[in-house]
Amino acid sequence: MNKAIGGYIGLELRQGTHYHSNALPLNTGRNCFEYILKLRGYKHVLLPYYTCEVMLEPLRKLGISYSFYAIDPGLEPATLPVLHDKEAFVYTNYYGLKQHAVEQLAKHYGPRLIVDNSQAFFAPRINGIDTFYTARKFFGVADGAYVYADTPLDIELPRDESCSRMSHLLTRIDTCAESGYGDYLLHEEQLCNQPIKSMSRLTEHILCSIDYEQVRQRRITNYMVLERALYGSNKLSLDASESVPMVYPYWTENGNTLRDELRQQRIYIAKYWKNVLDWNSPALEQSLANDLLALPVDQRYTPADIETIIPLII
Repeated sequence: MNKAIGGYIGLELRQGTHYHSNALPLNTGRNCFEYILKLRGYKHVLLPYYTCEVMLEPLRKLGISYSFYAIDPGLEPATLPVLHDKEAFVYTNYYGLKQHAVEQLAKHYGPRLIVDNSQAFFAPRINGIDTFYTARKFFGVADGAYVYADTPLDIELPRDESCSRMSHLLTRIDTCAESGYGDYLLHEEQLCNQPIKSMSRLTEHILCSIDYEQVRQRRITNYMVLERALYGSNKLSLDASESVPMVYPYWTENGNTLRDELRQQRIYIAKYWKNVLDWNSPALEQSLANDLLALPVDQRYTPADIETIIPLII
């Protein structure tokens, strides 16, 4: 038989559908990027200085040259360079709050724009624009990503397996966040230099079990709790009225110090991205990497939980 019947009972998850049901489900966001690069045959790619270092992995693997561009205080390109033949322009939908900028860049660059929606899981894909999403920045999965590209790449994709990369997620539930952190770092390292694969069955089952509308509403509500309290002291002013945020980006003069103080209270704030400090990036990007606090607003927390963070910041 193709399906085992009987024996021990497995993990039970709600049976639903993918949020990005029309996209190709792959194993990682960087491999979605590689998929697009292989499909389009680009020879040179323009990336923002303010981006994750893993974006360079597929470029180096494929021997594609790249250069960086600066962003302005609104997290949009400081200039719009002219693209030459076989060149692409990559833009990150920062924190899920820059969909309007994505739309304007799509009008300007057309199909030579690549949208990195790793931080914008709920942002809609614009027709004709190559776009990719990463699941684990929004949900409790070990891997998983989605790519929209209107022409399929003519390669056979093996299926990934995720069960060996789940220990940090299970440990956090069974004991505490700190106990699973070492495994988290190990599993993140294991995602480096992976070949392009289809999304694992385990990740698919988890993602298809999620109540996406509940997630959407909780993130928006939690974001607004922080916005009402912190907008006056936030150096970053972004319109979240039509967005589903990944985090609340709080840019302050003493962010690096405040991050350390919050850690002492068991409030863990991701740093985006340490590699920016090592690159010869502009002062604005350096400041964002050092002092922008990505405050959590995700579906694990109630507005009352979010309220407890505020006195520790202001």
